[in-house]
Amino acid sequence: MDIKTLVFPAIASIGALIVYFGLGIGVGVARVKYKISPPQTTGNEDFERVYRAHQNTLEQIVIFLPAMWLYSIFVNPNWGAIAGAIWIVGRIAYAWGYYIEAGKRAAGNAIASLATLFLLFGTLFSLVRGLFFAA
Repeated sequence: MDIKTLVFPAIASIGALIVYFGLGIGVGVARVKYKISPPQTTGNEDFERVYRAHQNTLEQIVIFLPAMWLYSIFVNPNWGAIAGAIWIVGRIAYAWGYYIEAGKRAAGNAIASLATLFLLFGTLFSLVRGLFFAA
C-alpha cells in the first residue's frame, strides 16, 4: 500500500483529535463560566453536560480511531476517511446538542455510532471473507 493512500484517514484522525482537543478547551471555559474548580466535576448542570460531552468523546475515540485505521488498511482508505468524517460530524452534533439539553444529544450519538459500527463490522467482514475466500 502506498503511503499516499493513507493521507485521508490521517486527516480524519487529526480532525477527530482536534474535535476532542476543542471539547477539552470547552471544559476549561465552562469551568470558569460556571465556577467549577478542579477537581470538581459536579455542581452545575450546564457544566456537567459540557464535561460529559468531552468525556464521552474520549470514551468513543478509543474505539473509533483503531476501527478507522483497521478499515483503512484492510478494506479501503477512502471509505475509512469518509466514515471518519461522518464520525466527526456526529461527535460535533452530539456535543452541540448535549450543551443545549441532554436529550438533544441522541442524533449526533447515532451518527457517530453508526460510523463506528460501519468501520468495525466492515473490517471484520472483509477479514473473515479474506480468510475463507482468499484466491
